Amino acid sequence: MTVNSKCDEAWVAHYGHPGSWALDLPPQSLPALFSEAVRQYADRPLVDFLGRRFSYSQLHAEAARFAAGLQKLGVKKGDRVGLYLPNAPIYITAYFGAAMAGATLVNFSPLYTAPELAAQVEDSGTRIIVTLDSAALLPTALEVQRTSSLETLVVGSLGTMLGPVKRVLLGLFGRKSLTPIPTTPGVLRWEQCLGTAAPDPVAIDPETDLALLQYTGGTTGTPKGAMLTHQNITANARQVAALDPHAGERDVIVGVLPLFHVFANVSVLNRTVINGGCIAMLPRFDAAQALKTLQRVRATAFPGVPTMYQALLDHPQAAKTDFSSLRVCISGGAPLPLPVKQRFEALSGARLVEGYGLTETSGVVSCNPYEGDERPGTIGQPLPATRVRLLDRDDASRDAVPGEPGELAIKGPQIMQGYWHRPDAAATAFAEREDGRWLRTGDVATIDAEGYISIVDRIKDMIAVGGFKVFPSQVEAVLEEHPEIKEVLVIGAPDEYLGEVPRAYVTVQAGSTATAAELRDWLNARVGKHERVDQVVVRESMPKTMIGKLDRKALREELSRGA
Repeated sequence: MTVNSKCDEAWVAHYGHPGSWALDLPPQSLPALFSEAVRQYADRPLVDFLGRRFSYSQLHAEAARFAAGLQKLGVKKGDRVGLYLPNAPIYITAYFGAAMAGATLVNFSPLYTAPELAAQVEDSGTRIIVTLDSAALLPTALEVQRTSSLETLVVGSLGTMLGPVKRVLLGLFGRKSLTPIPTTPGVLRWEQCLGTAAPDPVAIDPETDLALLQYTGGTTGTPKGAMLTHQNITANARQVAALDPHAGERDVIVGVLPLFHVFANVSVLNRTVINGGCIAMLPRFDAAQALKTLQRVRATAFPGVPTMYQALLDHPQAAKTDFSSLRVCISGGAPLPLPVKQRFEALSGARLVEGYGLTETSGVVSCNPYEGDERPGTIGQPLPATRVRLLDRDDASRDAVPGEPGELAIKGPQIMQGYWHRPDAAATAFAEREDGRWLRTGDVATIDAEGYISIVDRIKDMIAVGGFKVFPSQVEAVLEEHPEIKEVLVIGAPDEYLGEVPRAYVTVQAGSTATAAELRDWLNARVGKHERVDQVVVRESMPKTMIGKLDRKALREELSRGA
């Protein structure tokens, strides 16, 4: 059964309008979304990049010139154009410019190695990549161009995006961080790709034409390219914008989440464009710089992952930072530990709400309300126009038994079309029901009487202990209650008798004197017999993914290598 009737009642209570059924989301392309924002907010700043501001009209004009330049290079509708970029103004102009030319965008992480980047270039058929003259990016991009079918590199210069003072400092102290742009065939400077005339108009069907190939994080198996249409992305951005009870008010968001990731793509970039807001953009996360920027621009919102909030709390400048302008912080990407939420809210005075989404859902599925009644420890209620149901964990053709946990399944305008060149994977990603296709999330969930969703765990993360199923997140939640624990992951360790047993890996607060044995005994006294860990391993640091969330896959790989 679906649960949207009670979710709708809750939406009316929180936001004054029905949620799951009433939000009007007519088909809209990315270029149309940007053009409408420029029509309304032409002179407003869209980006504050380390103190230098770029207006809506300025970035739109450059995006149009890039679209014309791509067309001059022979880019046709549906051709793939890749973005191998950190957070910088060029990301926005390349993103919307490629969309104006009718291209399908492909986001590549700036942390990719050459083999990882080359594999996704070949899989996606990317013709052109936009990157920067950074020593961390350009050498890798050049190697991929030499060893793959990639035709053209378009290289922007970081120095041209900075203000005069920072440009001088970069010249004095940052030469080693930049790489000269070679004058070789197939390598073009950004300025060479900016046309002088308006781009030829391209007819885009928002509901069928692909705007983005967004590769999954690869937590299980080889990353797959989720096929997201223009409507998938713009609908999700409008769904997220509908959450905000302060729409129309001053809107300044700290953009430190990487824009190449689907969370930031919708919840930072496109959501802000809709609202006519400003993105205080940072190339990477640094706690000191994030705190300084938040105070300098008087930010109203700060989206992040839990490890970012922990890092802000740990920084000595946090207690001296003025958070008074901040209204809401949104946490996603990983479960938000309750102690982190409570400490950050006490420090900042702003609400820190937890949401949930997937690459396959264009970014966001559900969120706790920004104001009013919330449920800490849950991922909130479904976004407007989003339907959810729980499937039987062993047979997706059936619903879960009422009152029992089940696999969370989702239906809505933000759901992907499938996986690029992977019909086999797409077939298993959806459950076909009488009312259409439902995306299977792989997450085990419960839903309460008011429609708040709680993720119990990942199906594939469950630990089989002598026939019993142990959910790592439940053991982690207990250990997080210990005052000296900072971060925790629980994974299954091989055991000759039971098959596998839970093992906890933690980092501790500065100055902690707790030993591994003490933490193990404290935990095991508070969990079921089958949930008891064989050991607690205290580490200096935990492995993290490219967006900063704890990396369970990497920890498993370390264990398998005996590290």
